[in-house]
Amino acid sequence: MNSRLKPLSKSTDHKPRLIDSFGRQVDYIRLSVTDRCDFRCVYCMTEDMTFLPRKQILSLEELQQVARAFTELGVKKIRLTGGEPMVRSDVMSLIESLGKLPGLQELLLTTNGAQLDNYAPALKAAGVNRINISIDSLDADRFKRISRVGELDSVLAGIDAAIAEGFDRIKLNSVIMRGYNEDEVLALADYAVDRGIDIAFIEEMPLGEASDHAREETTCSNAWVRSVIEEKYELLDSAEKTAGPSRYSQAVGHRSRIGFISPITHNFCEDCNRVRVTVEGRLLLCLGNEHSVDLKAVLRDSNSTHEDLKQIIIAAMDLKPERHYFYDKKHVQPVRLMNTTGG
Repeated sequence: MNSRLKPLSKSTDHKPRLIDSFGRQVDYIRLSVTDRCDFRCVYCMTEDMTFLPRKQILSLEELQQVARAFTELGVKKIRLTGGEPMVRSDVMSLIESLGKLPGLQELLLTTNGAQLDNYAPALKAAGVNRINISIDSLDADRFKRISRVGELDSVLAGIDAAIAEGFDRIKLNSVIMRGYNEDEVLALADYAVDRGIDIAFIEEMPLGEASDHAREETTCSNAWVRSVIEEKYELLDSAEKTAGPSRYSQAVGHRSRIGFISPITHNFCEDCNRVRVTVEGRLLLCLGNEHSVDLKAVLRDSNSTHEDLKQIIIAAMDLKPERHYFYDKKHVQPVRLMNTTGG
C-alpha cells in the first residue's frame, strides 16, 4: 500500500454535507474493492474477461482513505462490493479498519457466498452488520450455467455459515431471467422463508452487453415475480425504508421479508441516497449514467491533502443526475459491466 496522499485531516465532525442539486442527501456508498470474481455470472460478466492491471486499482490504503473521507462527510453506511470482495488479497485488513471508522453505523458486504464458510466469523468480528448473498438457482447444474464456474454447494455452505454467525440481517439476491430460472421464483422464496432470512428479487439491469443473451428478451418484471410468490405467501407491504433500492413486503406469519428491486419497471431514483466508488477510483454518481469524478487522481497527487479529497467529493454531488433512463433509446446507455460498476 503506497498512497501518496498527504496525512489525514483530524476533522471528525461527521456532519451531513453531501447534498445533491435535487436536495437528496447522500449517506450511503458502495465501495468496490475488486473487479475480479471467482464466478462469471452471465448477467454480470462476459465469459472471457479482461481485468484491470494492479497499478490501475486503488490500494487497500487508498480505499480506506476514501471511506474515511465519506464518513467525515456524513456517510453512515458503507457496502463493500466487487466483483467478489473476498477474493481480494488481504481484504480482511481493510474490512477491520473500516469497522473502526468513527461515525459509521453500518458496514455491509455483498458477496457470492462461496468464501463465507471460511470468512463468516472474521467478518462478524470485524464489524460487518449485514450480508447480501447472490444466489440465482437451487439446482446445481442450472447454478453452474448461470455462474459459468460456480459450485452451488459452496454457496449453500456459506449461507449456513453466515446464519450461524448471527449477522443482524442476511439477504439473498436473486436475478430472475426468462429462459434461465423463472421457474424457481417460489423455490427461492421458500428457501429464504424456511431459514428466516430475507430475499430480494432483482430485474436484470442493462449494464454492458451480455455475451450470451439479449437482456430485453430475458428480463422478468417484478410484478410478475410477485404474482408468483403470492400464489403461496400473503405479502404485506412494509412502510420500513431501507437505505437501498429494495421495496420490501413482509411474508405474513414468517420472519422473512421479500424485497423487489425493479430498476426497469419502477424508477426508484426520487429518494436515491447512494453513490458508488469503483475499484479504479471513479466516483459514480448514478448506476445508470456515466457521470463520474476521478478520485484516484487526487489520491495519487503528491500535492493533494485529505481535505482536497473531501472537497472534490462535495463538489461531485452537483453532477448526480435526477434519474437513470434504462432502455430509453433517447439516452446513451452505460457500456460498463456490473463487475466494473461495483455491486
